[in-house]
Amino acid sequence: MKLVTYRATVEDDARLGVIVDDLIIDAQALGAAHGEDMPDTMLGLIDTGRPGVAALYALIDAAGYTPPINTSVPLSNAILCAPIPRPRKNIWGVGLNYTEHVAESARALDTSAELPQKPVLFSKPPTAVIGQGEPIQHNSKMTQQLDWEVELAVIMGSGGKNIAKENAMGHVFGYSVIIDVSARDNRRAGQWIFSKGQDSFAPFGPCIVTPDGIPDPQNLDLWLTKNGEEKQRSNTKFMLFDIPSLIADISTGMTVEPGDIIASGTPAGVGAGMDPQEWMWPGDTIVACVEGIGSLRHPVVDATPA
Repeated sequence: MKLVTYRATVEDDARLGVIVDDLIIDAQALGAAHGEDMPDTMLGLIDTGRPGVAALYALIDAAGYTPPINTSVPLSNAILCAPIPRPRKNIWGVGLNYTEHVAESARALDTSAELPQKPVLFSKPPTAVIGQGEPIQHNSKMTQQLDWEVELAVIMGSGGKNIAKENAMGHVFGYSVIIDVSARDNRRAGQWIFSKGQDSFAPFGPCIVTPDGIPDPQNLDLWLTKNGEEKQRSNTKFMLFDIPSLIADISTGMTVEPGDIIASGTPAGVGAGMDPQEWMWPGDTIVACVEGIGSLRHPVVDATPA
């Protein structure tokens, strides 16, 4: 099931929907048509747990190819927001989680050439999140080294502390695409949050795919283009720390909660690792894709204050 947060028009509030063929079926409206109470936000659905997701599945199956009147909009006419427009807390970022990216980072960014023995974690604040088509902001007073990183996002459905690796996948709500935008010249004494967490530095979407739609999240192609030229291409099977390992590790020190987002790391091909180095500039267009989920497309715009 592909879940979205959408607006039917610019003036409308954001609502929870399900993509079925070329339609978005509104979850709450569909529930009302069948006499059932359904949430109207992604976080609301996540909070209902497995029973709520199962109930939504049942409603979609009942609707079939002819959803009730006034419960759907054409996908092509809708405005897609970030699936969770305002996460409840910071996104968990994972650095150096693909072998070739470890090597290129060591060459270009003075990080260690040794493979990490444990996941390298940082975070992005909720204010960094933007949805499909919204601009990535380039503030030339802040950075001259704005970089891209395509990543698989993992959205948690249930939380816990000290989650066992063998049980971790049972806590996953679904998967999405995220771009870890990075101002490489904004690292401060090895601390990454200012480099990673500025406004617009977490493009996220276009949807969340529930686990039934992603049989093997550790075998997904992911790639990124800048102005139509491919810069990154790899597969999630090359992660150093797989998804269960990441969930288990994070939960040893911090309680994982429903709706938490893990950006699972990027493969090689970032701008900093190229010779000569490349960066994002106003006028560029970035497209990031993960197999089975979809694509994010974002313009880079000048946000330099006067």
